[in-house]
Amino acid sequence: MKTLTIVLTDGPYISEYAEIACKIAESALKQYQVNIFLYMDAVHIPKKSQNPSFFTSAGELFTGLAEKGAVIRACARCAAARGYIAEEETANGNNCEDYIPGIKISSLYELSEMLSKSDRVISL
Repeated sequence: MKTLTIVLTDGPYISEYAEIACKIAESALKQYQVNIFLYMDAVHIPKKSQNPSFFTSAGELFTGLAEKGAVIRACARCAAARGYIAEEETANGNNCEDYIPGIKISSLYELSEMLSKSDRVISL
């Protein structure tokens, strides 16, 4: 199966990139293995308990993608700089108590692996 990797850098409510990435990933999951790497302010996307009044909850969109098989990782250095700490993996499939299930904090080395194994890469 071919692999698509999407790299996101914007936070969830700065632009529509999170929603665009979700739409692309949702369609791609029919034919591709999908990886999403959250970098810079995008590490805020999977934060639990976000309840924006005028926007779609980006975290909920990403939860659906993880449940459908997308591999979603957040940059460890970027996450730590913004207060998200990687711990032992929990039963719900993540390693940060502040993150929604299925999303893990990882290193840039994993991004490198994702990119090297990808047939297509999209950066938003």
